[in-house]
Amino acid sequence: MTQIALPLGWPADPRDDAFLVTPSNSRAVHTLEHTATWPVMTAILTGPRKSGRSLLARIFAAKSGGTIIDDAERVPEAQLFHAWNRAQEEHKPLLIVADAAPPEWKVKLPDLRSRLAASPIAAIGAPDDELMRLLLAHLFERRSLDARPDLIDWLATRIERSHITVTRTVDALDQEAMERRKRLSIPLARTTLTEAGLILRPQLALDLPLFTPP
Repeated sequence: MTQIALPLGWPADPRDDAFLVTPSNSRAVHTLEHTATWPVMTAILTGPRKSGRSLLARIFAAKSGGTIIDDAERVPEAQLFHAWNRAQEEHKPLLIVADAAPPEWKVKLPDLRSRLAASPIAAIGAPDDELMRLLLAHLFERRSLDARPDLIDWLATRIERSHITVTRTVDALDQEAMERRKRLSIPLARTTLTEAGLILRPQLALDLPLFTPP
């Protein structure tokens, strides 16, 4: 596992200054670190919500001197079109952050659609086993919660493998531990997360395999 750190002073919270890199996102990082290989001066960064894509985009801007457009689906297409052209004219890298790339991203303006089709794509995938554990540990540490390795291993094999579920899991356990004034434990997590619908009911989890064969 490696980290890409932001320059000092950004962001304000020193515990949120690095993007955790594992095989699930390393190709996206590699693409953003090698702008000289881009066929055009604009790339598209895609990834699930809560995947750290906005943080990675800010790191990219800080390191490359480029610009970013986040939540691009909510930006007028004419604005994106002119930003794409300006990046080529000024030879200054532009990173467009979106949920997905075309054609899944339904772009109506033909000229913009053709330009985005020529842009390289840096895609963040669903978290792998390593990143699930790292994210859980990182978020618990940010909340100053004592989560032991056995709890993190237990959670990583029982919750949905998605960035947003990791965040919701830590939110739920943080609130429960604070309200009940109890330390984090597997029994506490089992009860809390089952009630929240974030894991299978215990009896079902025992009957199902951890991995589904292809």
